[in-house]
Amino acid sequence: MTTIQEGAIERESMKRDYYKLFINGEQVDSSSGERTKIYKPATGELLAEVAKATKEDAEKAVRAARDSFDNGKWKITPAGRRARVLNKIAAIMGERFNELVELEILNTGKSLAAAKGQIAQAIEDFEFYAGAIVGHGGSVNNVPGQFHNYTEKEPLGVCAQIIPWNYPLMMAAWKIAPAIAAGCSVVIKPASLTPLTAIVLGEICHEAGVPAGVVNILPGSGSEIGNYLVEHELVNKVAFTGSTAIGKDIMARAAGTVKRVTLELGGKSPSLVFEDADIDAAVDGSLYGAFNNTGQSCDARSRIYIHENVYDEFVEKFIAKTEKLAIGDPFSKATHMGAVIDQTQLDTVKMYVQSAIDEGAEILTGGKELKPEGFENGFWYAPTIIGNVTQDMKVVREEIFGPVVVVSKFKDEKEAIALANDSDYGLASSIWSTNTATTTRVANQIQAGIVMINTPFSAFPGTPFGGFKQSGFGRELSAGSLDLYTETKSIMSYFGSRPVNPFGL
Repeated sequence: MTTIQEGAIERESMKRDYYKLFINGEQVDSSSGERTKIYKPATGELLAEVAKATKEDAEKAVRAARDSFDNGKWKITPAGRRARVLNKIAAIMGERFNELVELEILNTGKSLAAAKGQIAQAIEDFEFYAGAIVGHGGSVNNVPGQFHNYTEKEPLGVCAQIIPWNYPLMMAAWKIAPAIAAGCSVVIKPASLTPLTAIVLGEICHEAGVPAGVVNILPGSGSEIGNYLVEHELVNKVAFTGSTAIGKDIMARAAGTVKRVTLELGGKSPSLVFEDADIDAAVDGSLYGAFNNTGQSCDARSRIYIHENVYDEFVEKFIAKTEKLAIGDPFSKATHMGAVIDQTQLDTVKMYVQSAIDEGAEILTGGKELKPEGFENGFWYAPTIIGNVTQDMKVVREEIFGPVVVVSKFKDEKEAIALANDSDYGLASSIWSTNTATTTRVANQIQAGIVMINTPFSAFPGTPFGGFKQSGFGRELSAGSLDLYTETKSIMSYFGSRPVNPFGL
């Protein structure tokens, strides 16, 4: 276990004790005066209080967004000018980098390395869409002679965006950046457990020059505020990242007003280690793929299938490196894995591990709650590897969202592909092989939105991110995401010398 190390980052100590809603360019209290207590996962201590939005507050936020879209100037601001504002947002985030990192760590319990990487990507997202929007436009199309057809891209309208607790600021950037780049107005519903950096981001957007009402941040209950936004007749689109069960409910609720919907949902992603793989590289990559962000990631490669001829070697090395992971003080540079988000999630992880034991699986390492020195009241679980599993076990089929991975054997390429695709999910996957023919064949047959070959990294600004099957639909993080926030208008004109008279009358 690690111990506290000072100086891992230059601590800004700009944390507040109370965070308000951000509506129409202003920090406001909840209309009910209610507050939600936010705790530090690493220690269990109170971190801050946050205004708890009501339906009345949600109505104000939607009306502000609607007014800013219908009557404001943002949607008609030239793309180049919007791009400069997005770059200004990125610049301010860069200036406040340490503050954002500190706040994200305190609110999530994630490691310093994870937080720094995620905040850096959030900054890059705004920079990316600042460039992408300048080149995003319509097209001129082939039509019969004496006709001319072209298309325009128009901002979609008011977008409700609901983000999860595992990547609070990064997910907010994934949602906000393309939406406002396209000229839309947004109402963000951050996760109840982790709203702090999203609130700060809303304030930064306003400081950078985004007009009042274009970005609104509304922390509150998902079942109350989230549902209210999804069903609201003045909301044109819903973008949601979270569980598949809630995604299904959002689809049903959005159908009443025929909203556009983008869903990035759960995952149970496989990693395939072939006989000719660089085993050490596969071990190192699988370690990150499974345990990065404490396994609390939709694209975690939590099912590892290994060729039977290298299974023993891989598992032996994988266990040895897993047991070397440093767990403890999230602010230490030495820490690899941080805390689980809260007691409820910790109990969920424990439940799944116990179910594996009850169904006859074997705990190869981990499988227990931890109490790191100095962090005994936080929520910690050992990185866990489970062997002797079958495809019908809960730990193989269901998303755990914690530091738990299962390992199993395959005998040939055909079986490896079948095992990988034997899931309701289809978000991500990894392939480990030094044979490019193998990796190409297998990648073409994997049912997943992201296939990683000899690497554990899945998301960079500019690369489409999204899933197959019950992992959702729509792609984020790429230039194509701008199409999710625009309507395509087709304009047909006639320039012939004679009037058009189809009926000949």
